[in-house]
Amino acid sequence: MSQKMYNQLVKVMVDIEKGIMVVDADLHADKENMLLENGSDQGDLWGINIYPEKFGTGDFIEFDSMINIRPSWGNCSRGVENVDIQKSIINTVKKLVAL
Repeated sequence: MSQKMYNQLVKVMVDIEKGIMVVDADLHADKENMLLENGSDQGDLWGINIYPEKFGTGDFIEFDSMINIRPSWGNCSRGVENVDIQKSIINTVKKLVAL
């Protein structure tokens, strides 16, 4: 997948409540819509990038997506500012990703 996606990263949408994620989109918004159509709640969805060649390192997950900009919910950047949400994302990814 990463070879299709800018030769190094895979775009991922994570539903932290359901503990699921959808991978391999041109845009995070494509997968966000898919999750919303299947019953996910907007507040539980976060966009990340994963770098397969960095598996097992602190650089494997990048908290960066336009989807994450939610000033009314206290997230004013493309990153994920809430440490507890970051931990939920990391836990979900750890459960679902194996190389």
